[in-house]
Amino acid sequence: MSSFGSPGAGPYTGKPTPPQRGSFPLDHDGECKAVMTKYLSCIKKVRGMNDEECRQLAKSYLSCRMDRNLMARDDFKNLGFASESDTTNPPNNENQQGR
Repeated sequence: MSSFGSPGAGPYTGKPTPPQRGSFPLDHDGECKAVMTKYLSCIKKVRGMNDEECRQLAKSYLSCRMDRNLMARDDFKNLGFASESDTTNPPNNENQQGR
């Protein structure tokens, strides 16, 4: 019989890897809970689709966490959000000009 995976099979020799963006404290005091619940309701309402309203709520949630030092401050473009000018002025597609 093999003892693979059984408790006490030997010391663990692998090295744990930290999260890509580091660790951050949990919101134990619920400082951003209201925004989080609005976001989760939005995601449920649109059935997981990438809706603009939900994206704005996600941005508000991340902003709340950064404002309360629950995560490191970072540019929203690094967190997957386009800048305001990118969303209001979409780039022109040159392939559609001749139609």
